[in-house]
Amino acid sequence: MSGPVIDVHGLRVRYRGSAAPAVDGMTFGVRTGEIFGFLGPSGAGKSTVQKVLTRLLRRYEGRVEVLGRPLTGWHSDYYERIGVGFELPAQFSKLTGRENLTAFARLYSGATESPGYLLDLVGLGDAADQRAGTYSKGMRLRLNLARALINRPELLFLDEPTSGQDPVHAESVRAIIRAQAAAGRTVVLTTHDMATADQLCDRVAFVSRGRLAAVDAPRELKRVHGRPGVVVEYRADGQLGRREFGVDSIATDPSFARLANDGVIETIHTREASLDQVFAAVTAETL
Repeated sequence: MSGPVIDVHGLRVRYRGSAAPAVDGMTFGVRTGEIFGFLGPSGAGKSTVQKVLTRLLRRYEGRVEVLGRPLTGWHSDYYERIGVGFELPAQFSKLTGRENLTAFARLYSGATESPGYLLDLVGLGDAADQRAGTYSKGMRLRLNLARALINRPELLFLDEPTSGQDPVHAESVRAIIRAQAAAGRTVVLTTHDMATADQLCDRVAFVSRGRLAAVDAPRELKRVHGRPGVVVEYRADGQLGRREFGVDSIATDPSFARLANDGVIETIHTREASLDQVFAAVTAETL
């Protein structure tokens, strides 16, 4: 489609009984085929935005358009075109993984993926005929991801997609998400995991107290707000020590010169700017 897949202007949400809005005037857009991340602490407003965009929360102010139509103009047909995988597992525990996906596939009027294919994709092929109630947390969350893909969605909403996964399965999940974007689908994810966002997202939005503190590509945000450094490990009097120096100041820092002259340095490596640093910087500036 031409134009943004998601176009939000002045979104404001206030929960009943709350003095402050959960979302306070957010404006942003998401492009076709983009992986767009919402980052921030619990209570910042990330999940509220997701609930609005998935039509779970319908009381809001502002303008929200999704897939070329005002969100208020969508009805049940909206769910034919989106996929949702939230962190809390949502499946029938007494049914097997295969039976779960088969049951969910029957909810859609359009073409769906093969349950067997999706179970293999998320690493559950060997457990396809086990009851979902016997799955570990990580397995249940991967079943969630498979369920979110069952209807071949144009727009995919994911919450903490690598939560509960070991490093191998976490990388597998990231590869699946990248493949969805490469196929032209749009992915919106919320996470606390800065490393996952850095590896996956084309752009990220830092959220703090219901507002957008910054929106840009991770690389650009780190370039502008981050503080790269040089980490030096050395051994003095039999004890291992560690010092960090600024990239711009290490050449003139007398303490580094002393370590180098004493011959006690064991390792030197660069530390790149991180999204954690960016979040601390942009939220401090905003607040």
